[in-house]
Amino acid sequence: MSLRTSLGLSVVLAALTGNAAAMTAEELVAKNLSARGGEEKLRAITTIHAVGTRRVGGGQDAKVESWVVASKDYRSEFSLQGMTAVSAWDGREAWSISPFGGRRDPQKISADDAKGMIEAADIAGPLVDYRAKGNKVEYLGTEDIDGTDAHKLRVTLKNGDTQVLFLDPDAFLEIRVVNHRMVRGQEEVATTDLGEYEKVDGIYFPFESGRTHLEKVELNQTIDPKIFAFPGGGR
Repeated sequence: MSLRTSLGLSVVLAALTGNAAAMTAEELVAKNLSARGGEEKLRAITTIHAVGTRRVGGGQDAKVESWVVASKDYRSEFSLQGMTAVSAWDGREAWSISPFGGRRDPQKISADDAKGMIEAADIAGPLVDYRAKGNKVEYLGTEDIDGTDAHKLRVTLKNGDTQVLFLDPDAFLEIRVVNHRMVRGQEEVATTDLGEYEKVDGIYFPFESGRTHLEKVELNQTIDPKIFAFPGGGR
């Protein structure tokens, strides 16, 4: 066999191997959901209560706490130096209290500013039943993320915003999420690195999310619906 023939066969075999190893968006979605704990368990989550800390610089850590009712309600609190900022969505409207910005009274906020909360209320995540939710998923190949050749999935949400999910090639869990949201006519991009996954009731959650470290995650606990409502506005 000539050297040219040998090299030609090597190229063909490499191409075939690459095609066999290539993954589709559907396969990656399935692997991710399986790695997280399975679609059935993810769908069964009704509420999440999480407590942790966020590094804010200067050697200080703020306390963070959040409550979520699946696809319905969201509330988060950020407490530092005796003040607490609140962001909430009650399924219809969103509001906030921003004492660090000089606003101690609750203020209603726009639908654009509530996008992050609405996405967070989808506890199972955008990949579970994504077609039924009106989402579209595309595989964009791989990209180096801090030395890891991560699989790259783009999720186009029903409202047109996108999330780019970077999956670890071995564990198939998210190691980075890049959100692209249109807010008041301008695109806002937010990148969050994820890690330190721990299992809670059979489901893996990232206990490191950007500058936030979770200390506790509780699932399917009873949450008082009043905490999501605009103060004094009823429900």
